[in-house]
Amino acid sequence: MALASLPQSIATFLDTQTPQEWIDVAAARLPELLLDHANCELKAASTALGFIYRYPEREKLVRQMSRLAREELRHFEQVRRILSDMSVPFEHVSASRYAGTLRRAVREKEPQRLLDMLLVGALIEARSCERFAILVPHLPEDIGRFYAGLLASEARHFEHYLNFARKECEVDEDAFDTRLAELKVIEAELISSPDAEFHFHSGIPKG
Repeated sequence: MALASLPQSIATFLDTQTPQEWIDVAAARLPELLLDHANCELKAASTALGFIYRYPEREKLVRQMSRLAREELRHFEQVRRILSDMSVPFEHVSASRYAGTLRRAVREKEPQRLLDMLLVGALIEARSCERFAILVPHLPEDIGRFYAGLLASEARHFEHYLNFARKECEVDEDAFDTRLAELKVIEAELISSPDAEFHFHSGIPKG
């Protein structure tokens, strides 16, 4: 299947591309990739619900996160159906170094906490979108089409997270740009360095 087009907003946002070594492993370990992907969609829905529980007074944020949670759950159902068709049983997998490290970088005080959580969400969605795009030519045609179809929704999720980070957090532009740059450095290191485990968002797998 032909290369999928990465949205320009994602291409200019990410400073580092996924290494070829990760792509090669992912294409060779499709059941593990899909199982981890299903877990990622479930965690993404849970993250969106977490915003609703933590910030119920922010009406626009709550409304958007409610929509996002429902869409992530639809994606979870779709990936789980693919797993079922492949006779791969669903199971929970361990958290990745990627998400865990980014979330540990989130500061505790508000509004910095909300800013960091939204920026981390934007980074994760952007990386997901990039990996869907680069994987498409390396996957069976039906799964490649499915991943290509996810690009628009993942790009939209990225834009929602980034826009809310700009509008909801009451920080000036310099503070916003500085913090985003700091988190981008962490994210780039995580996806380009050796990783003990293979995940949808892992670095270069060692085993």
